[in-house]
Amino acid sequence: MKYNKSLFLGVAATSLFFNCSTLKVTSTSIEKLESIHEKKSDLTEKEANSWGHLDIVKDSIPGMSVEKAYNEIIKDNEGKTVIVAVIDSGIDIDHEDLNDVVWVNEKEIPGNGIDDDKNGYIDDINGWNFLGESYDENLEYIRLLKTGKDFDRKKEALAKFENEYPTAKESLERYTGIINSINEAQTTLNKHFEGKEYSLNEVMQIKTEDKKLTEAVGTAGMLFSFGLEDFNSAKEELQGAVDYFGGKVNYYLNKDFNGRTTGDNPDDFTQMYYGNGNVKHTIDDESHGTHVAGIIGAERGNNLGVDGIANNVRIMAIRAVPNGDEYDKDVALAIRYAADNGAKVINTSFGKSYSPHSDKVREAIAYAETKDVLIVNAAGNDGIDLDKNFSFPNDAFNNGKEISNNFITVGSLFHNNGDYIISDFSNYGKINVDVFAPGSKIYSTFPNNNYKAISGTSMASPAVAGVAALVRSYFPKLSASDVKKVILESGLEVPGKFSVGGNEMNKKYFNEISTTGKIVNAYNALIFASKL
Repeated sequence: MKYNKSLFLGVAATSLFFNCSTLKVTSTSIEKLESIHEKKSDLTEKEANSWGHLDIVKDSIPGMSVEKAYNEIIKDNEGKTVIVAVIDSGIDIDHEDLNDVVWVNEKEIPGNGIDDDKNGYIDDINGWNFLGESYDENLEYIRLLKTGKDFDRKKEALAKFENEYPTAKESLERYTGIINSINEAQTTLNKHFEGKEYSLNEVMQIKTEDKKLTEAVGTAGMLFSFGLEDFNSAKEELQGAVDYFGGKVNYYLNKDFNGRTTGDNPDDFTQMYYGNGNVKHTIDDESHGTHVAGIIGAERGNNLGVDGIANNVRIMAIRAVPNGDEYDKDVALAIRYAADNGAKVINTSFGKSYSPHSDKVREAIAYAETKDVLIVNAAGNDGIDLDKNFSFPNDAFNNGKEISNNFITVGSLFHNNGDYIISDFSNYGKINVDVFAPGSKIYSTFPNNNYKAISGTSMASPAVAGVAALVRSYFPKLSASDVKKVILESGLEVPGKFSVGGNEMNKKYFNEISTTGKIVNAYNALIFASKL
């Protein structure tokens, strides 16, 4: 992430020769951004569902000019298929918008219980599941504290637990209590209105001396003050908080909980072939991997849901990220599995602040470089400076020298070109974050043929992984380090200072919060790739 060379902008019309085709394609010129214009009107539904593909100049939305790249450069050209490994939670490989782009290991015979390709993994038809049947997990620092042994930053971890656990428990009790109050109020008001429909505004008109009815009106007034219009939507909002803090209390921070079921020792890296070939999600809420996969490669042009960024991909599903912190061993082996089985791009939309075997993960990153694999990584969602805070995985330790040249870390953009173009949750860092890409309110695939917009650097990372796959598809002779160079150098510099960490008092230039000072642009990337 110390990669910072001159900007590639202002090129004249360029002739592009695709490595897999003799067809000559002429691009239009690219202009340097002297200023950006904030979109004044609300996004249409179509814009909201695809804003990351739009053009910052034409649409006044900081997208990656994906559609412009297809319309003006790619057109009808056919690229080479690129395998993109998604190391994440389970993926709904049967989803209507993903089932035709899932990687299939043709060297394996499904369901015969034999390791046909002799790679150590039996029936790995679409990838591998390093979690087995488990999903919920501790945070890494809780696992470290549970050992009772000394470790780096133990004092810090103890202080963190003593603050986080009681806070989470109190929050869980509070939100659960509010939902219970709403249920009681709803029962009372249903009786008062004799089963007829009513609005919160109508409830506020009630005049009564009945104690229970007065309490119900007070509860409705509280919801009304929060801008909520009915009890059911209020409970839905609050249930999200209950689930979040419930997860913290019951799993993430629970020292009595042990989520691992695979039978291996997570500290013994010689035990490699655990888990199974079922890469799918275990419950509907295990949706993260499905969403990430859709951003990269949901089938384009099929009139369903969303279009992925890359049109010639096969998604290799690797289930290694639980509901909690991932294990270093699972991550290291997942990277090696992807590299050994043909992936040319790996997306890692996860991270944590403690990593007892970070050296083993970095060794896997370096190994992937020897296999010509590019890794695209999410910066994280704490709104902090990664140059001053620990975050794993990474390709360097303590801001030191990078161990490879195949790793890109991505921060998140919001679709507003104004002061808050940088997502308020996005981590940043001049040393440890390379570029920024669309990550707020990104519409993509969800399990069981559903679609939903969610936010996170987890969404920005696969956006860049999609661009990497696009470049590798149409310029297959470029190496992983070449593609990294393409993406970093071809980005757009955005003039002006912007709020970081959601703090309007903390404004910075893009070159103060990333190594390149740029946002990713697919159109530029293809032109730059042609010049290499």
